[in-house]
Amino acid sequence: MIPWINKYAPVSLNDVVGQDKQLELLKKYVVNFESSRKPVLLYGGTGVGKTASVVAFANDNNFELVEMNASDTRNAESVSSLLSSVVNQVSLFGSDKLILVDEVDGLSGTKDRGGLQALIKILAVSKFPFVIICEDAYSDKLKPLRKICELVEFDSLCVDDILVVFKKICASEGIVYDDSALTQLARMCGGDLRAGINDLQSLSLKGSLNDDDVSFLDSRDSVQEIEDALFKVFKTLNVDVALGAFDNVSEDLDKIFLWVEENIPYEYLKPKSLMLAYDNLSLANVFYGRIRRWQYYRFYVYCYNLLSAGIALSKDEKNPISVKYKPSSRLLKIWIFNNSVAKRRSIAQKAGRITHTASKKAFSSVVPFLQLMFHNNHGVNSFVNEFDLSDEEVTWLKKKV
Repeated sequence: MIPWINKYAPVSLNDVVGQDKQLELLKKYVVNFESSRKPVLLYGGTGVGKTASVVAFANDNNFELVEMNASDTRNAESVSSLLSSVVNQVSLFGSDKLILVDEVDGLSGTKDRGGLQALIKILAVSKFPFVIICEDAYSDKLKPLRKICELVEFDSLCVDDILVVFKKICASEGIVYDDSALTQLARMCGGDLRAGINDLQSLSLKGSLNDDDVSFLDSRDSVQEIEDALFKVFKTLNVDVALGAFDNVSEDLDKIFLWVEENIPYEYLKPKSLMLAYDNLSLANVFYGRIRRWQYYRFYVYCYNLLSAGIALSKDEKNPISVKYKPSSRLLKIWIFNNSVAKRRSIAQKAGRITHTASKKAFSSVVPFLQLMFHNNHGVNSFVNEFDLSDEEVTWLKKKV
């Protein structure tokens, strides 16, 4: 069986969907290479058409395409050996030559042994245009490459663009489908057309596709990393991309709120964008409160729409800096506080029994006295024996002043 991602790979730029502006820039930079001498760096998520666009462009313009996968060729010697001969030889077919270096992220690891530097040296002397592909152009390790390239960002594909491709494939393969199932499948692939086509092929082997088929989709789609969802929200201005960002995240809504709240200030640097983002977050929390208080479950859609599209559209431009998203520290702080209070309450109960004082009174008066005595190491052993204090409680008393 031929994989559909190969069978239906774009042959021409007319087959590439959702990247019209990006394709114009690709053509412009490659055509003007003689004057600018700048390679092109295409970046964006997986399955959005970066490599396919370069191949289609080469087909349309009669370029001889020479491809190198940087993940397979990592060190300086192998990069120089492979590319030096390519940049110094004319095309075997008498046509223009276009050199594609895919997955350049692979040259930035600890085992690259100068591979990235070797590539940069070759780019400086190449007579032929280079197109370089990566996922995150703003990785610190790719900074030297970023400085010498023309950057073109490929966006995650929206649901409508993915549906266009799905419907063409279904028509060609004779697949009978429910519109709702095909739309849901397009949403679930999260802008990754390649993953979507793979899922479409695996789910429609019997010649049809319905809602039940989509509901049993592979666990890759049912459990999505929260970091990937945050990336879709924070790095897009497209409402269709943002809307389904949290659809397949395994975290519950409480934790999604905390993740979003923690990372907004790292992505939204403009005061107005920051204000609007927190406004949408607070409004989502209002609806969530009504769900918990009155069981208005229909408000869930408002929560997710505000957390995804609402926050995505709070900005007027994407932050070009790569941000490493981190979980909220609030839960840890709450746990530390509760743990501290629990020890203090336990000590107060023991002190109250010995001093014939109510626990509440001992909590506010006796415990602070014990803290001072333990901190200054006065009568520690007698207090430990008298109040029957545990090792953890003793440690807690010694740390507090």
